Amino acid sequence: MSAFQHSPPRQPAAGGGDAPADGVVDISLKRLIACRAQARRLGLATRGRVLATRAGSHLSPFRGPGMDYDESRVYVPGDDPRAMDWRLTARAARAHVKVFREERERPVWLLVDQRSSMRFATRVAFKSVIAARAAALLGWAAVERGERVGGLVFDETTHAEQRPRPRQHALLGLLGALAASPQSSSRSGGYARLAGAVDRLLRLRADGGTVFVISDFADIGTDANDDWLRRLGQRCEVALVAVHDPIEETAPPAGYWPVLLGGGRRLLDTTSAGRRAWYERGFRRRREALADLARRRGAHLLTLRTDWPVGASLARGLGQPAADAP
Repeated sequence: MSAFQHSPPRQPAAGGGDAPADGVVDISLKRLIACRAQARRLGLATRGRVLATRAGSHLSPFRGPGMDYDESRVYVPGDDPRAMDWRLTARAARAHVKVFREERERPVWLLVDQRSSMRFATRVAFKSVIAARAAALLGWAAVERGERVGGLVFDETTHAEQRPRPRQHALLGLLGALAASPQSSSRSGGYARLAGAVDRLLRLRADGGTVFVISDFADIGTDANDDWLRRLGQRCEVALVAVHDPIEETAPPAGYWPVLLGGGRRLLDTTSAGRRAWYERGFRRRREALADLARRRGAHLLTLRTDWPVGASLARGLGQPAADAP
């Protein structure tokens, strides 16, 4: 089943804060640029500390520059024995130590899903708007720390891509695409599957750094091929930012509800308790499959909901006290 046949959302935001205005179906470039001030307050560090999971669903602020292996050389008195290269020592029959150099700058990549399933909500704002705000906050947080930001925004028909660049240049291009700005440089050719967008991101030489994949992960449970996350995780540190609407986890009240299915309109029958239970089990299975995929592939998982303040939710997911978030 695809998203419910939707009209502009009507319900008020839960928790207020930085949630978009009620009924938001798209977002302006001006508003995404304004997220920069909020990002300064979030403290979403993208370098300096270590990413770690708690119960498979939370992050602590981000891993920073460390040391990369450079070469091995013959041991000389005074070298740190903890740096011994035991394999080379055994082969050469002479003591060798590993030499390290400071890790290269780690860019931040934003992979933002704007496919048709993201253009849906019953509360506050479309999932696509929540994803755009999350991307803006994470991107501006990286810019504020002097990091390079790049990424890819995609739907089924078009995509916009930016290689990481200093300051805000690449980020503004991505935000323009999210806002459907006339100045954005979207390219024809979109991606119906998340795996296709990941392939394109890897062709942009997404080596090192952190990738935020912001999506509702509608493919999970319908696409048996999850190799995209393995390949992405081999090249980068990966954080999955899952966006959903409240009605996706809790069945609507008893009745007949119009849905889009296979390109046509159908009715979802929730008149019986059994049908509502079946509906809710489907959402739980998809979320459990996503959490299991994240665990198996060494990715991190955060959750956003359309009626939760975006900044506060990101801050909690990254291990920052919610009171400190805008």
